[in-house]
Amino acid sequence: MTVTDSTSPPEGGLVEWWLHQPPSVDRFPIELLTSEEVVVELQRVQAQKAMQAAYEAELVMALAAARPDTDDPPPGHPGARRRGAGSPVPGTSEFLPDELAMVLNCGGPYATGRLSDAYQLVERMPAVHAARAAGRLDDYRARIFADVLGTASDEVIAVVVPAVLPVAASISSGKLRKKLIAAAIAADEEFAERRRIEAERRAAVRLYPTADGMSALTTEAPSAVAAAMWSVIDQAAQLAKTAGDDRPIGVLRAEAHAALVLGTRDDDRPAITGHLTITAPLATLGGQCEPVDAAWMPTVAGAPVTAAHLRELLTQLGALGVQAPPGGSLALALTDDDGALLATASLAELTRLVARGCAEHGKAADCDCDCPVLGPPPEVPGYSHTAAQERFLRLRDRTCRHPGCGQPAARTDADHVVAYDCGGRTSCDNLCCLCRSHHRLKTFARGWRFRMDPDGTLHVTTPSGITRSTRPPGLRDQRALPPPRPSPVDDDPPPF
Repeated sequence: MTVTDSTSPPEGGLVEWWLHQPPSVDRFPIELLTSEEVVVELQRVQAQKAMQAAYEAELVMALAAARPDTDDPPPGHPGARRRGAGSPVPGTSEFLPDELAMVLNCGGPYATGRLSDAYQLVERMPAVHAARAAGRLDDYRARIFADVLGTASDEVIAVVVPAVLPVAASISSGKLRKKLIAAAIAADEEFAERRRIEAERRAAVRLYPTADGMSALTTEAPSAVAAAMWSVIDQAAQLAKTAGDDRPIGVLRAEAHAALVLGTRDDDRPAITGHLTITAPLATLGGQCEPVDAAWMPTVAGAPVTAAHLRELLTQLGALGVQAPPGGSLALALTDDDGALLATASLAELTRLVARGCAEHGKAADCDCDCPVLGPPPEVPGYSHTAAQERFLRLRDRTCRHPGCGQPAARTDADHVVAYDCGGRTSCDNLCCLCRSHHRLKTFARGWRFRMDPDGTLHVTTPSGITRSTRPPGLRDQRALPPPRPSPVDDDPPPF
């Protein structure tokens, strides 16, 4: 079959030329502008931003049009998506948000939001989109239309948009939101209730790092519940303040919140135990100063790991008094000089390996042979991986390895990078951690390609040719990612 390009040679050349032009911004020498002219130029820049946002939305919808849901697993099929998941654009593939996230180099929730806004404005509110494209309405206010009216019917939108759009650019964003909600309720009495129900479905608890070893734990809940939680936390903090604790009230509230969540309860329900993974260079446990880019796990001179390496490591651990906490466990991970994981083991396993020695030279205490006694868990026949392989993968990957995903490794699947049905081996250099969502994408989404290097670096390529790479967190940051080698689609068939 011969495929022909519908564009004529001049048109095709123009497209090629345009797409390879570097991004640029028309700039006027700022030092030549008066303060009044600076203000005029700032307003012109805002209009340009709105125009660019509208252009981006049209491009997003063009990508959506090229990704129909015809290849997605249908309802009832193994691997079919759960209700409410997938793309916010009707009729498009559930994996479209993942591809857009790769293209924009952002997280999945942000990409889903951009898709939703583009659909609402381009398809359902063309008048708002046209105002943004002409620079008459800024992008932020346009997205308020999408946020407020996204759950409204087409009939409500047809009434509200013409009534509010003429004044949208001249009022504050807060007043615009209130005006849109009031107009929508006037047109549909059940609109407010639907928004409340939809908002309650967004309830969640989120954890994200802030700075200097601190993190924020946020809870989004119905207002009455959140207010009650705040009252309990604040009362506990105020009691501590009254009792003479002169630390800032914010610190006292944070401690009260932690105590309420982690503290011992008086009822008979079983206690909840938290599991915490701590990674640290061995040298830091002994108080030694290490460069900030030092590998995070105990290192050896290189592979393979010998009995001599393990004797030295056990001596260091014994001198530091490192042991498992009460009721907990201790796993050790050994890396090469670049931070690539070589092996994982418990203290008991290390002790047994040192006592046994290598198969050829026995267990002589002074044996410094180069025979390997510890390495990655071996490849196994069949599809199922072993418990040792799973421990190795979770210590190596720590999160889902799909670009932009931070799902903890404990809630991921061990996936064959080259599918088992396509000849992939059940070995640590062909297994990686993928959350259930991205495991499904790799299995069912057409045109995606996954490739992993021997050191665990994973390269993911979208159907549109965008490649993003993730490395295991232990690898040194200064190690440059190797450029992904080009490979025909036939060399890496979809793992169906």
